[in-house]
Amino acid sequence: MKPALCLALAGLAVLAAPARAADDADPGRALYEARCGGCHALAADRVGPRHAGVLGRKAGSIAGFAYSPALARSQIVWTEESLERWLRDPEALVPGQRMNFRVGDADERRRIVEYLSRNR
Repeated sequence: MKPALCLALAGLAVLAAPARAADDADPGRALYEARCGGCHALAADRVGPRHAGVLGRKAGSIAGFAYSPALARSQIVWTEESLERWLRDPEALVPGQRMNFRVGDADERRRIVEYLSRNR
């Protein structure tokens, strides 16, 4: 391999290390991004609503986001317990809601909820 290419690859590895270390330091963040990040973000609405400050917030209450009627009238206030139940089976918690995704592993759910609780 040419020395310049080796140097470039080594530089890329060094630049990627801090991002990987951050994910290693916070496995909840990595899980959130892997399981939830396709539709959600902390600070902005996407396909799903933003998640910053979700704990303590009433479900279906972000102004301007098009929630399902079922979720908007659910009267749920997001707690660690209700988020865990939601991630386990959203349809069981709120029949008629629109999120068609579950996190089957209990440890993954716990780490995602812990991550969300730190991002108020």
